[in-house]
Amino acid sequence: MAVLLSTGEVVQQKEDHSIPLFRLAFRPFFLLGSLFAVIALSLWGLMLSSNLQVTPYGGQLWWHMHEMLFGFVSAIVIGFLLSAVQTWTRVPSIKGPLLMGLVMIWLLARVLLFFPFLPNALTAFIDLLFLPFAAGALLYPIAKVKLWRNAIFMPILLFMTACNFMMHYAVAMNQPSYQQVAATAMVMVVTLLMTIMAGRVFPMFTANGTQTEKVVPISWLEKSTVIGTLLGGLLSLHWFSVIPYINAWIFFTVALLHAYRVFRWKIWVTLKTPLVWSLHLSYWAIPLGFLLLGLSEITRSISQSQALHSFTVGAMSSMILAMISRVSLGHTGRKIAVGKVMAAAFILIFLATLVRVFGSLLITNYSLVLQVSLVLWIGAYAIFISQYARLLTTPRIDGSPG
Repeated sequence: MAVLLSTGEVVQQKEDHSIPLFRLAFRPFFLLGSLFAVIALSLWGLMLSSNLQVTPYGGQLWWHMHEMLFGFVSAIVIGFLLSAVQTWTRVPSIKGPLLMGLVMIWLLARVLLFFPFLPNALTAFIDLLFLPFAAGALLYPIAKVKLWRNAIFMPILLFMTACNFMMHYAVAMNQPSYQQVAATAMVMVVTLLMTIMAGRVFPMFTANGTQTEKVVPISWLEKSTVIGTLLGGLLSLHWFSVIPYINAWIFFTVALLHAYRVFRWKIWVTLKTPLVWSLHLSYWAIPLGFLLLGLSEITRSISQSQALHSFTVGAMSSMILAMISRVSLGHTGRKIAVGKVMAAAFILIFLATLVRVFGSLLITNYSLVLQVSLVLWIGAYAIFISQYARLLTTPRIDGSPG
């Protein structure tokens, strides 16, 4: 098969007859992760309304917390990293049967959690395999070309594994407080990951997408934001006693660092580019989350749950939706632009954030707040699935592998 390179050179490539879904990690994990999240949140809504009487492994609340973080978010993170590492290193990433095996481990864990009568140790063991195996697949191309700068993601994935272990340990020991600590730690480590990744690519995406000059990073701001996020994450766990007002001022300082950072990226130049303003909006949820964490330390009118959902719904879910929309287009050889339908999805996830984080301040019916937020969230990802399912399951339009 002849392929025309950007240099004008024509080269012959061996035609790829493998299943398109397993040609690169972003394909199965973006599609199945999003589909699973829609199903999981639909089931969660039915559980909340008492229309579904089931008790999954760990209980309903444990299952919801675990599956959104270690089922959905982990799948998307791994899909992104295992695809990006091929670009970073120029070494082929996991694909074909090996990728299919990794997907099956992830999928089997999702199924086993709905069979609580199975030995807990077996379910936990299968679930805990996914992130370490994925980390190994990520490390191989990095080590092969000694691109150790990108090895920063290895300790992050191992810490995520430790959080998952603690979630399962909470079930084994019947300690709900452990699961809350583990879930919060996972939220904060993913927030750290988003902070690092956004600093690397958002200014570039903004410049490329809006045809404006790239914002030059300020060294002290970049370092302070990462360190502050790490410190804020540790304080959010409440492992050691700190005067609430000191905690609050640290959280406020971290919020200011993030706000200054994202303000410099100039959201106002992105208003005609949905794939870019959606990324900016998602990042604004991070300083909002730290602001709410600070307020939760000094007033009862704001809860830590509201702050954490600013990170999970506002930052993670929004950033994931924007990133997987963008990455899927780029990695399948398509123009990196979306129309009104996906722009509507970005708006829906933004509205889901507003309702979930602030709805209880205006509406006394908390169940209604949760259900409306769920419907908006599900609607956003259902749009993604409808728009991208064919794209993710068919070969690249330019004939290239991947």
